[in-house]
Amino acid sequence: MTTLRPYQDAAVAAVYEHLATSDDNPCIVIPTGGGKGVIIGKMCADVVERWNGRILVLTHVKELVDQNATQASRFLSPLLVGVHSAGLQRRDLDHPVIVASIQSVYQKAFDLGRFDVVLVDEAHLLPPDGEGMYQTFLRDARQVNPRLRLVGLTATPFRLKDGPICGPENLLQRVCYDIGVKELIRDGFLSPLISKAGKASADTSRLHVRAGEFVPDEVESLMNEDALVHSACAEIIEQTRARRSCLIFAAGVAHAGHVVSTLREASGVEAACILGSTAIAERDRLVGQFKRGDVRYLVNVAVLTTGFDAPQVDCVTLLRPTLSPGLYYQMVGRGFRLAPGKQDCLVLDFGGNVVRHGPVDALRVSARSGAGSGEPPAKECPQCQTVIAAGYATCPQCGFTFQPPDRDRHEREATSAGVLSGQVTTTIYAVRSVFVAVHQKRGAPDDAPKSLRVEYEVSLHRSYREWICFEHSGFARGKAEAWWRARSRLPVPTSAAEACGLVHAGALARTVQITVRSVAGEDFERIVDWTLEVAEPRSDQDEPAYEAPTPYADDDEPPF
Repeated sequence: MTTLRPYQDAAVAAVYEHLATSDDNPCIVIPTGGGKGVIIGKMCADVVERWNGRILVLTHVKELVDQNATQASRFLSPLLVGVHSAGLQRRDLDHPVIVASIQSVYQKAFDLGRFDVVLVDEAHLLPPDGEGMYQTFLRDARQVNPRLRLVGLTATPFRLKDGPICGPENLLQRVCYDIGVKELIRDGFLSPLISKAGKASADTSRLHVRAGEFVPDEVESLMNEDALVHSACAEIIEQTRARRSCLIFAAGVAHAGHVVSTLREASGVEAACILGSTAIAERDRLVGQFKRGDVRYLVNVAVLTTGFDAPQVDCVTLLRPTLSPGLYYQMVGRGFRLAPGKQDCLVLDFGGNVVRHGPVDALRVSARSGAGSGEPPAKECPQCQTVIAAGYATCPQCGFTFQPPDRDRHEREATSAGVLSGQVTTTIYAVRSVFVAVHQKRGAPDDAPKSLRVEYEVSLHRSYREWICFEHSGFARGKAEAWWRARSRLPVPTSAAEACGLVHAGALARTVQITVRSVAGEDFERIVDWTLEVAEPRSDQDEPAYEAPTPYADDDEPPF
């Protein structure tokens, strides 16, 4: 049985809590290499074995269909997992779990029958509107089951032209769980990255933009200049002498061929090229050689991004500029995975992408534009070409000291944004007073579960709130029980109204301080810890002061 990592377990629990307590459709954000497939496999097993339901896993490339079906079969009998994909030459219809390519099933919702949950992998490809394949399938699937629930998984929750994929009018409404690259690198689940700008980087200032991206023909013409190709390849060879597998993203077909021939001639080692027109058998052969180490340099043109799994990649080279933060992330993300003997992954950037978009854990996307605005979130060290966050005064690699910014300009208006998106700030506040009330979700029916709203006043004009869900089930109820037991010896209330009455009667220990966590780039702050007034010693017969809730109970109702 596969054991989930702590953050994978938390992501699954967050989905179930969201489905049980909200009517909209949630999305999980897990970095590339963070194991979305394991989460998919676990959810497939839960839907089938715990709740006797059916689940459909949708994606857009056969490699991911195959990977997700394999993951589901690690948690369930393979006999329960069907595949519907023309690329894999299978067209199963009746299994409890169906893993499918959207291209193969978007007109077959009625043939596939009733599903309780549709799980969309690479959910950033869901279009916001129109008559796309996903909308066509989901419209028909909801005729079969009007209570169908939709869940998305992605590493990049935004699109170039449309901004964030979650919104009130979109197919997915809210991110229910999000963990960043920094956290997974820190905890040893992803490979560290080292970013360097190429000394021969191209000047993209004269490129034109069409539909939110650089014009492709202009990009290839710029990057395919003979002097730039030769100098870039020389630098790639120099920087990768101690590395095993270098994945290179070229700007076009002619550019890719030019790079391959130059690398072969200059390095004397094997280089290969994969294009969109490369036959499947030939592509598989070249990828196999690359993974075995027979090919050190593998050049491609927008092919080996989503679904390409080669953990040994220890250098990613960007020989093309892009305005798309999603494409940039997908390219760099090929180096995130861990492999034996791999210490880190070097990112060589000849297109100004790291400076343009920032480190991959600091992408900044505006509501309607992928390109962002304002000052670049990163900068290049002129001495060693390492690309670092804009806030560094001294290069951590070589010690170069940057000139200080215009103090007059910056002291007039200090920014509150973190240097990196996801930068965490915690603040402890003394609590002046606490107010409680029964809370009902706006627009919810009268019989819908209610919660206890707890508001902590920390100053005359500042307060923080939390909602305690006594009337919910599963994870939410478990959290409510733990919250109550940490504050009272009385039995846990069964309703928000009962809890409110007990609080007004003095049943809870007084909250002295709260700790509030804020994350740069997020709209809301969250209470993460409390200091309670010291109570008299507890006896052995008392209920425990705190009992950590399990992520979800074995006997809870299905959340969908």
